[in-house]
Amino acid sequence: MIMNNFAKNKENHLMQFIIYIFLYPLLILLSVLPFRVLYFFSDIFYFFVYHLFGYRKKIVRKNLLIAFPELNDTERKKIEKNFYRHFADLFVEMIKAFHMPLKSLQKHFRFVNPEVLNRITDKGQNIILVGGHYGNWEWVFPLAQLTTAQPIATYLKINNRFFEKLMLKNRQRFGGKLIETKQLKNKLKKYKNSTDKFILGLLADQSPQLHRSRYWRKFFGVEVPVFVGPEKLTKSYNAAFVFMNVNKLKRGFYEVNFDVITENPNSFENYQLTDIYIDKLEKMIRQNPAYYLWTHNRFKHKDRKKEVLHLLDKG
Repeated sequence: MIMNNFAKNKENHLMQFIIYIFLYPLLILLSVLPFRVLYFFSDIFYFFVYHLFGYRKKIVRKNLLIAFPELNDTERKKIEKNFYRHFADLFVEMIKAFHMPLKSLQKHFRFVNPEVLNRITDKGQNIILVGGHYGNWEWVFPLAQLTTAQPIATYLKINNRFFEKLMLKNRQRFGGKLIETKQLKNKLKKYKNSTDKFILGLLADQSPQLHRSRYWRKFFGVEVPVFVGPEKLTKSYNAAFVFMNVNKLKRGFYEVNFDVITENPNSFENYQLTDIYIDKLEKMIRQNPAYYLWTHNRFKHKDRKKEVLHLLDKG
């Protein structure tokens, strides 16, 4: 049995390596191309993803209908097409990040007021930085060059260990730190009584697992379960709670404003900070909804609140 598992693991390891060896040169080749060429490929990718394969088109249309019932079909269709164009751009911009030098990234992804973060961490307070899957969250990592604290982000483990190593190397090359999600609490313990401070970035806008869905609230007028982990961490570390407001200026150019929600989190009632965060997130999305990740099935539990809470109470 042990030998069989060893052989199977060795075979999986070899297959992962072969896939990596095949795809790695292609990623590097694409990443060195100028933006105008990459966006040409993005236009082709958009055609295949949207018109030919219709990737998650039913989910996107359902989400847009739920979120914007006041719009007519033509208006929602326009958002839908613009979303898929942005989605295609996001894909090539993620690839481009493998080769972009710091100055180029800072030109394309500009932080308007990083001094807000430094003022907080310089006085000895950690920061929980919350945002959403909006704009381009893949280009946020150069923030480490502008802060006096340690920027941290979480990630989910990748099955292919070679691509995981590549991803970690690429995203941490400017000084940020990535921690696997399930290891976050243990890794943060060292900061509890340390003079070193962290800025923990969390994208907490998607659906939590139902067995953790104790708190439900309205998002685009629909009651859905929401993550409360950022609020809990904020209160646990008495950290400042800051919202990352993203604005896409034009193709390939973004800017970020840091909006301080509070520096005194424990003065708020339970879930109040989560409510403020979700309200700010929805407001940002409504300003230009095409830049939100509508392929996620965000409203899949919208009619299950009573059922879920009943089961949780019984359990």
